[in-house]
Amino acid sequence: MASQAKITSVEAIELFRAALIVFTSQARPALEEISSDVLRTRLWLENDQRRFLENELRQRNKKLDQAKQELFTARLSDFQETTSLLQMTVNRAQHAVHDVEARLGALKKWDRDLDNRSSPMLKEVDQLHSFLTSEMPKAIAYLAQIVRALDAYTDAGAPGADSGGKTA
Repeated sequence: MASQAKITSVEAIELFRAALIVFTSQARPALEEISSDVLRTRLWLENDQRRFLENELRQRNKKLDQAKQELFTARLSDFQETTSLLQMTVNRAQHAVHDVEARLGALKKWDRDLDNRSSPMLKEVDQLHSFLTSEMPKAIAYLAQIVRALDAYTDAGAPGADSGGKTA
């Protein structure tokens, strides 16, 4: 005789099917949230944070220009005691500008790094999401079909059993 299936519990198959449904319903939103989080982070880096730092750079450059102008005016007026204070103000303003420029450079690097590091992982997340969306429903339906077939088999009785004891 050909190989036979040794099924001890149709209920175990139904429990597995139910667990698969629960897993699929929980995994899909989690994968969508991952993609959404990466997108939000990218938008924050590219738009919000960049805009903030560029505005900050403009403001600090204005303060630097103003401090340089005050220093220039003081030098022309020959106020020795105020020029050293104004020179310190110019130095602080230059340091503030360099600080923001460094932060903008780091932001650009983070933007590149985010794309380089997240793209391969997002591709796998998208593949898993596609699998969960397209293949899992088929698997769940197939398991339901198997359970129905096994139920019909057990209702009809084992193969080879005679029907009511009549012989032809």
